[in-house]
Amino acid sequence: MNNVEYISGEYVRIEPNVRLNIRDWGKGKTIVFIPGWPLGQEMFEYQFTELSKLGYRCVGITMRGFSRSSKPWGPYNYDVFANDIDKVLEMLNLRDVTLAGHSMGGAIAMHYAASPRKGRVTKLALFGAATPSFTKRPDFPHGLETSAVDELIKLCGEDRAKLNENFGKIFFRSEKAISPKLAEWFHDMCMEASPLATAACLVALRDTDLRDDMARIDMPTVIFHSPADKICPFELAEATAAGIKGSKLIRFEHSGHGLFYEEKEKFNKELMGFIG
Repeated sequence: MNNVEYISGEYVRIEPNVRLNIRDWGKGKTIVFIPGWPLGQEMFEYQFTELSKLGYRCVGITMRGFSRSSKPWGPYNYDVFANDIDKVLEMLNLRDVTLAGHSMGGAIAMHYAASPRKGRVTKLALFGAATPSFTKRPDFPHGLETSAVDELIKLCGEDRAKLNENFGKIFFRSEKAISPKLAEWFHDMCMEASPLATAACLVALRDTDLRDDMARIDMPTVIFHSPADKICPFELAEATAAGIKGSKLIRFEHSGHGLFYEEKEKFNKELMGFIG
């Protein structure tokens, strides 16, 4: 754990020039939240404000390259992110953790939970997760076409603000599901990401196949997903539930990809029920 340092309750320095922004609220059973692309731990505001009052310790980790975490040149991939999570869990001496991830953060969480270093994690929660593969493959008919992700990568290099605007328009069930100010907050958080990390993570989403990870998950797992999700199709959740032995899939009928906000009361209740 050389070069790892806990700084003033808001950052963990994991490398000499890389520090991760964290939030650590509450006491009790520990939930570690991993945000999705291209967001920071702030996205879980309505989980932190409620669950931290109800006997849970909520720890959010913003991945390198995003929001208020350091933005190195690279690399940005699932192995790097899983290694970063491992360093934070050890630095904070977290044990008996429920590791919870949204979208790409769900894929990162699953990848970590399938690794030999998973000993501090005892439960896995996936929300609108980009698992087991964000894109279609010859033997996997679900997800996006790789050409669609190629277009996103191209737009990131030409007009990242437009990319994030488009993303915000399909993130929730409808544009009317959120206030204009919340949409502005969401867009600003997306824009705070490194353009390099934004593009590199699209490449990782396009190219990474995590199907082999599913068989290595040996802990209680819950999957929250909306059939109306326009970013990670519901078929991904069904494939993930089929691939992780004993997992439970919970449908969110009144939200889109932003189920953690659009159905936050149900979301928080179901998460507490899973953790106990």
